[in-house]
Amino acid sequence: MVPSESLLPSSGRRVFVALGDSFTEGVGDRDERLPNGVRGWADRVAEKLAKAQPGWKYANLAIRSKRLRHIIDEQLEPALRMRPALVTLYAGGNDILDLKTDMSTLMADYEQLVARLAGTGATLVLFTGFDVKVSALLEPLKKRNSFYNHQVRAIAKKHGAVLVDYWCLDAFHDRRMWDSDRLHMSKAGHKYLAGQVLDQLGVPHKIRPKDWEPPTPLTLREWERRQRRWVHDWVLPLFGRKLRGVTLGDALTPRWPEPVEVPRKRRAEEARRRGVRRRRRALAARGRFSRGCRRVVQQDLVAGGHASGVELHHLEVRDTVRIEGVLLEAGVQD
Repeated sequence: MVPSESLLPSSGRRVFVALGDSFTEGVGDRDERLPNGVRGWADRVAEKLAKAQPGWKYANLAIRSKRLRHIIDEQLEPALRMRPALVTLYAGGNDILDLKTDMSTLMADYEQLVARLAGTGATLVLFTGFDVKVSALLEPLKKRNSFYNHQVRAIAKKHGAVLVDYWCLDAFHDRRMWDSDRLHMSKAGHKYLAGQVLDQLGVPHKIRPKDWEPPTPLTLREWERRQRRWVHDWVLPLFGRKLRGVTLGDALTPRWPEPVEVPRKRRAEEARRRGVRRRRRALAARGRFSRGCRRVVQQDLVAGGHASGVELHHLEVRDTVRIEGVLLEAGVQD
């Protein structure tokens, strides 16, 4: 049910903190200009919050492949220190895929985490999991996923959390809502989910579902070709990482580890253009304004903001040059 008015504070501290794994990090919604090369639904929610109520700050602590224990150990305390007004949490999906996971213990730990977050007084958003049709080999996991979702619904009700019931979102039955790995949402999927989160929070937005034609049925040959490509590109590397005891998130750090201000679109666009001009002048003065970098700058200016993706600007991206909205790393050889 969509609330008739916003569930967020009309005044006071406005900090949004997103916790979790690849789901919240933004995997599947690629943008190489941004930290970890992704954008995601949480970035989009932050942008719309700032548009509705200027002054919001946003941190995203989620990292792909993290289990619930990692989220508790690595993300909980930093999130609490930020004194958030809004927290989103999706956790446990990777644990479900580990057959050795005891589901009752997992959900007991999950509820303890939810209780800590709910105790801050922040608006807390939780998610059920979706029944992703990846392969018949994973059908035995459906029972575990159903148990997880049942528990999340009960925990959300008990602790007064906002629930985004991902399991019930029929739009995700369309394969175009999923990335090529079949486990993570595509750009369209992340955008749609952002709209669902905003609806549950009572925040106005203009995100609309893709107006697609019905998907074209695959021929047997096309299906076989896709299966082979999926196994080669995703399944075999996944098993290889399992055997080596490594994950895709081992070398990564949070995308936005500290709250950053999300400016309104017009100011952000003006700042982005100023940043591009400053960077261009600096590179030219240093004699390092290569053809590659010049091409990126020109493309970005011509795009007029459409190519720049996220409206998150004025952001420090670790030790990378600050350029307020676009990172021009092509052709720069510091």
